[in-house]
Amino acid sequence: MKKTLIYAHRGASKIAPENTLPAYQLASESGADGLEIDVQLTKDRVPVIIHDESVHRTTNGTGFVQDYTLEQMKKLDAGSWFSTNFSDCSILTLDEFLCWFQPLSMVLNVELKTNVIEYKDIELIVYNALKHHQMLDRTVLSSFNLNSITKIHDIDPNVQTAFLTSTKRYNLEKFAKHHGASSLHVKYRLLDKRLVKQCHSISMPIRVYTVNRPLYMQKCFKLRCDGIFTDVPHEAVEYRQKFQNRGD
Repeated sequence: MKKTLIYAHRGASKIAPENTLPAYQLASESGADGLEIDVQLTKDRVPVIIHDESVHRTTNGTGFVQDYTLEQMKKLDAGSWFSTNFSDCSILTLDEFLCWFQPLSMVLNVELKTNVIEYKDIELIVYNALKHHQMLDRTVLSSFNLNSITKIHDIDPNVQTAFLTSTKRYNLEKFAKHHGASSLHVKYRLLDKRLVKQCHSISMPIRVYTVNRPLYMQKCFKLRCDGIFTDVPHEAVEYRQKFQNRGD
């Protein structure tokens, strides 16, 4: 039976500052199958890994990512907000991350953060970076913004894409496919047996976010979801093993 893949959501983000190298390193050591990262563009159009459109929550800076040059971004402390033990963390560029990630035997989910700010050409810039690092075959590009999904599909219809949503909709899987998505990423509260069955009937992988509670993990495993995104990958790996051992 195909197992549900475990993606570390922004890395092991419960035990290290999200979207930083320590969070990714801990996630890779946990036995997670994949990593989930968030990408935005700096003022000089360099893809960097940060979740929010503004920098104030996860750095010692203020203002928007799009108003910082890469040089300015690199001067920000991206770890002390979480713990003083991580005061040396800086924001990673996508290229830096891919250089570290490429040798690993993991899969990758890149979320394009275009649902608030539609960064010009971010889809092509990220696609070219993945292609340069020979990562296209083990990467899913996801977004809440259907325009981004369509753009990626137009650039290369063979690339795996995912429509991210927390909104219930009739025939959600067909809606996503119509817009060029090859998979569906849904908020946990949307998950039910019928949706999984509908997705699998059209060979569309379904992955669920953000799954941190053991009971929720168990439901995802039982319904044979293709993947979950979790802030606690070390716990998810352990619970998946227990579930498999029970033979459910």
